[in-house]
Amino acid sequence: MKRKRIVKDVALALALSSGAASGAALAQLMPVAELGAGMYRIEAEVAHTAQARQVGLMTRKSMAPQHGMVFVFEQDATHCMWMKNTFLPLSVAFVDAQGRVINIEDMQPQTEDNHCAAAPARFALEMNLGWFRERGIKPGDALRGFDRLPSAR
Repeated sequence: MKRKRIVKDVALALALSSGAASGAALAQLMPVAELGAGMYRIEAEVAHTAQARQVGLMTRKSMAPQHGMVFVFEQDATHCMWMKNTFLPLSVAFVDAQGRVINIEDMQPQTEDNHCAAAPARFALEMNLGWFRERGIKPGDALRGFDRLPSAR
């Protein structure tokens, strides 16, 4: 199991560093974690390396409704997200180290506006635009599965 993860991590690093990886190719290389919000299950790609956090969901044309991407940061901070080269409208929930939603921001495609955590956050969870609102998820709500995510590198 550990060897498989190392091989996958090396493949991801090589693809990112060469610039040869498309959004779809990156999706196949990133680990996936099961997270939860209320009664909803989320399949989240895990961006826990500097390279994966830098690319995020850039170049993706679509994303299934229950899918997202969770960014794992090395430390709690008022992290910010932007949408350069990102074609999907997204909502981002900034989440603290205990898995509680700090704030949720809506982001429009291909913009360079900063969308920042309102308080120190350890994670950012990107979902399709309106996903959190449509399910009644708001600041202060506890999300599940964040304690099982890999550490940031």
